[in-house]
Amino acid sequence: MEKLALVVAFLLLASLFQPLTGRDLEIDVFQLDVAQSGCPGVTKHQWPELLGVPAILAKQIIQKENPKLTNVPNVLNGSPVTLDFRCDRVRLFVNVLDIVVQTPVVT
Repeated sequence: MEKLALVVAFLLLASLFQPLTGRDLEIDVFQLDVAQSGCPGVTKHQWPELLGVPAILAKQIIQKENPKLTNVPNVLNGSPVTLDFRCDRVRLFVNVLDIVVQTPVVT
């Protein structure tokens, strides 16, 4: 019975960690390109301080800091997205509780 409890505890803890995938690495490389390209009128390109914040609040903060960012959709983490670049878009990758789980970046 004790082993079963340890296995269950391990599985619960393991489910909290997000696996590192090739897709995550691709996004990190893409973020560097976005920051260097610059968009006219957009003064801030990423918001690391919004990790763990509810999506509604994160969207309000982003649009308050940069009114030119009019397209701020919520995307369930792990969902496929297009790789086209738009200066008016910041995707909020959220979990099932609608909490931001990746750094929002102009994409």
